[in-house]
Parts: sequence; structure tokens; C-alpha cells
Amino acid sequence: MRYLTVYLDALSYELAPNVVSSAELEKRVAPVYEALRFPVGQLEALTGIKERRWWDAGYKLTDGAAKAGKKALERGGVKAADLGALVYAGVCRDGSEPATACAVAASLGVGRDCAVYDISNACLGVLSGIVDVANRIELGHVKAGLVVSCESAREINESMIASMIAKPTMDHFKLSIATLTADRARWRSCSRTARSGEKDISFSAARRSRRRSIGISAGGTGTSCGPTRRRC
Repeated sequence: MRYLTVYLDALSYELAPNVVSSAELEKRVAPVYEALRFPVGQLEALTGIKERRWWDAGYKLTDGAAKAGKKALERGGVKAADLGALVYAGVCRDGSEPATACAVAASLGVGRDCAVYDISNACLGVLSGIVDVANRIELGHVKAGLVVSCESAREINESMIASMIAKPTMDHFKLSIATLTADRARWRSCSRTARSGEKDISFSAARRSRRRSIGISAGGTGTSCGPTRRRC
């Protein structure tokens, strides 16, 4: 779909504070390496990942999403009270009910007329959220929206490490290795709307009095990859 009145306005993120290297994870699965006679360095060699970031134990995902969302709104010059939709689109949630977006909305101080809801679509959740809010804007239902996400890989990594140590076989290692690549970096951005007459979602630094916007933001983590240590 081509949009006439929608464009992305700004990007933002919140990095988890705890850097966990692949070397550190390998130390924790040392019994597995010894049983399979693996040399140290296999995790980084196989995945290209040097390090990942974890939140503190017990950290609320809504806190990370709210921090990133606040940054996105500030960059986009949009007030929380002006949002017509706030979507939480992460895979991880603090609980099944109510919607995780509710806690983010309360933290940001959105207005009573703002639509607040979660969207779940695995790794495509944020993209689905963007499309959903963009459609609302294009149809004239809202003037601005924010999509947030925050993830945590600490728990699944801890669980998988315990499982690997309990079952140090090659078959189990092959099934487990992908989990150790997980960190939690998600989309982070905030957006404005396209100017009248423009097509497609686009980035722009210019402002017009008539604009609509999508904000996309995530409390996430960075993964440092490969020998150049570039950010993914």
C-alpha cells in the first residue's frame, strides 16, 4: 500500500545495561564443550556474534519500552497526549493480561481517547504494528501513533544453558545453539507523517503544519557481530 499522509518521524532505543560476551556463555557451557571436544570460540565462529545485552534480572519490559517510547516522542516532537494509538508489538510481555501496552501508556501519560493495544506476530510484530497504525493515520482515524517493543533473552538463555549441561550431546547442541544467539534488540523509532502529495513511507527532517505520524520505539539491546564488531 502507498500512503499519502504517513511517514516515519524518528527512531529511538534503550539499551540493556548488561553486556554478555559469547566467551562468557562458553564458560558456562564448558562441560558441554568438554564432552563434545569443542575448542573455545565456537559460538562466535558459528554465529558471528561477539556479545549481546541483557536486562537486569526481574526488569520490567514495560519500563524499557516506555523509556524508548519517551525518547521517540521527544525526537518526533509529538506529545503523548496527542497520540491516537499506542501499540506494544514485542514478542515478550510482562503478563498475559491486561495488554502490556496499558502499562506503557500509563507511564507515558497518553490521553483517554488513545487506542492502546498489543499486537503479536513473532519477529514481525513491530512491522505489523507500523502497518496497523499507518492505516489508522491514512484513514484519518488518528493523527499520530507510537509503536513500542521491548524484549528479554536472559530467561531463555539461562534455561537453555541448564538444558545443554544436563544433556551434552551433539544433537541437543545443534538444536540449542540458535537460542544462545538471542539478545533483545528490537525496532526503535518514532515517526511523523508524510506531507500532502507524497507517496510511500519516507524519512524527512522537514515539518509541516499538517502532518500525521507514527512513532516506533523499542527498549532493546545491541548485538555486536563479527570481527568488525559492527552493530546489528
